[in-house]
Amino acid sequence: MSNNPDTWLTRFHRLGSPPSIYRLAGAVLPYTLVICGALFAAGLYWGLVLAPADYQQGESYRIIYIHVPSAWLSMFVYSVLAGASAVSLIWRMKLAEAVARASAPVGAAYTFLALVTGSLWGKPMWGAWWVWDARLTSELILLFLYLGYIALVAAIDDRRTASRAGAVLAIVGVVNLPIIHFSVEWWNTLHQGPTVTKFDQPSIALSMLIPLLLMAGAFKFHYLCVMLARVRVEILESERRTAWVNALVTQRAS
Repeated sequence: MSNNPDTWLTRFHRLGSPPSIYRLAGAVLPYTLVICGALFAAGLYWGLVLAPADYQQGESYRIIYIHVPSAWLSMFVYSVLAGASAVSLIWRMKLAEAVARASAPVGAAYTFLALVTGSLWGKPMWGAWWVWDARLTSELILLFLYLGYIALVAAIDDRRTASRAGAVLAIVGVVNLPIIHFSVEWWNTLHQGPTVTKFDQPSIALSMLIPLLLMAGAFKFHYLCVMLARVRVEILESERRTAWVNALVTQRAS
């Protein structure tokens, strides 16, 4: 085996090339779908059937198995979006641009789901569908950041210019993530404090915690599935005039 650095560098660049990433994403996608489906089935059954009712909230607390994972993923996906945007802005990697573009609509959907389920959960707890709470308001700002990125990228015809403009917005918006996370500690809010990520021990029963973690895993694999599928579409769009895409289209058509 050769230890020539040029050989390893060539292999690395070849692995990161659009055709290689397109094929790799297509090969990984079926496995992620299976894992995602299994986690969703296990998490929903455990959370909706096996987990006991909450002693204060009764059965209504079960919305936690949708609300909390979607809220976690809304911040996680934005971190991926901002990280990929930084890489594309600094090193101008096409793969990073594809990941950023593919992640934004998925993250916006998770954020919207977190806000809707939070409103449904807040009505019986707070007596109102919406309050201008620090956590809710900062999460709403996150949704606007996602929508702003999507609108900005779509408004510019040149893909590279659009990606660079969107990258700047995504990186600036990172400042909102610690505000969302620490809002319940920095301000006196109606939103409950951390229950799973406490340093001593989670203030939630194990029988409720396990399905919550299963659902968190299911949401992460769901994001991975959708992101991989969208990355393949983004690659085809950006490489539509290349020989390998034309050959792929010809092969599929025959």
